Amino acid sequence: MSSSVTLRLLGKSELAVTPIGLGCWQFSKRNNMAGKFWPSLDDQVVNDIVKASLDLGINWFDTAEVYGNGASEKGLSDALQKAGKKPGEIIIATKWWPMFRFASNIPRSIGARLRALSPFPIDLYQVHQPFGFSSATEEVKQMAELVKEKHIRYVGVSNFSEQKMREAAEELDKQGLKLISNQVKYNLLDRRIEQNGVMKAAKELGVSIIAYSPLAQGILTGKFHDNPELLKSVGWRKSSGPFKAENMKKSLPLINLLKELGAKYKVSPAQVSLNWLLYANGDTVVAIPGATKLSHAQDNAGAMRFQLTKEEIHSLSTLSEKYTM
Repeated sequence: MSSSVTLRLLGKSELAVTPIGLGCWQFSKRNNMAGKFWPSLDDQVVNDIVKASLDLGINWFDTAEVYGNGASEKGLSDALQKAGKKPGEIIIATKWWPMFRFASNIPRSIGARLRALSPFPIDLYQVHQPFGFSSATEEVKQMAELVKEKHIRYVGVSNFSEQKMREAAEELDKQGLKLISNQVKYNLLDRRIEQNGVMKAAKELGVSIIAYSPLAQGILTGKFHDNPELLKSVGWRKSSGPFKAENMKKSLPLINLLKELGAKYKVSPAQVSLNWLLYANGDTVVAIPGATKLSHAQDNAGAMRFQLTKEEIHSLSTLSEKYTM
């Protein structure tokens, strides 16, 4: 499949990635608070998910320091090695956690990130949140030093507003570098970045949007609409956001259209939803769905096998605009 997938450059970089990557938060082994969001996956399951993703053409993986305090990074590295991959054959993105830290922590903690991912290099290093003790400017200035020292290749951010993204891009320009990505929540049920200036600024600056939670935590697969009993397994989330009863009812017409288009292309509603993300904004958006099962990894990669028409993308866009959380 990889030969039929058109790669996209992340921002103004030389990182040519498949439109779908693999998000690796679920490899956290339930370490630390962030890791508690997912069940602890057996090592063999992690290996199988990574190998299947590779076999189906996916060439990049996104992880983070805070995902199990390095457990996700280490698990990803181990799985890639078991799959026979060598440094330079795949692309890895990870993130620095800024909460309760100053920018000066960036050079002090890069060694731990490199050790966790060893022998693989860090192709993209991202500031995970805009909530550190230092400014976005100071943080990316430190990131720029890591590039110059060849510890990382490129700089990105995550969850940054339009203003903070512009500040980060401006500072990197001064350093002779480019901000190449902003990783944000984006899906058919959450299109806030289209209204708050983030998408517009990304297109203007030549910054890629890396869409996380691209399936709205599973809502866009249609499984919760088909079997409401499954809502019992989502815990506290069922009383918030798209899982609320009134929002589930409101999003049903969209789910039905995803099923209809899925039947046409012989794909799943999830694959239709991901395909909309990949083509609704030209080449600006790439997505990083996660996978806790082998079938999830296979479904994710399948979203790159077809392309919705402009009319179908418009229909999905119009219908999803009627949904508000």
